[in-house]
Amino acid sequence: MKIVIVGSHPLSADLFARTSEVLEELKLSDIIKISEQDNEAYKLELGITENPALCIEEESIDFRDVIFQGIIPEKAEIKSLLVSIVGWEESGGESCGTGGCGSCSSGGCH
Repeated sequence: MKIVIVGSHPLSADLFARTSEVLEELKLSDIIKISEQDNEAYKLELGITENPALCIEEESIDFRDVIFQGIIPEKAEIKSLLVSIVGWEESGGESCGTGGCGSCSSGGCH
């Protein structure tokens, strides 16, 4: 998987830095690559109208999507997004699916 930060400085640089920090905190920087670009053709292809934008790409399934545009989300929101996409087990934590959260009962997960 790859994250592409789209836009011009300084906003794109702030989003790049924040996203990079989250990748490091979650220990995902080895499996998720991050890059930055300000390519008009790329923006047009994905319908990006506001800077900065955070896009997710997965080449193995030919997937591209704009997740955020025109904002710099808080680190907690970026972290939540990445955990939901990658899965907490892969990021070194435990998920509800494995009983790792400790708050699930036999009635299902929260």
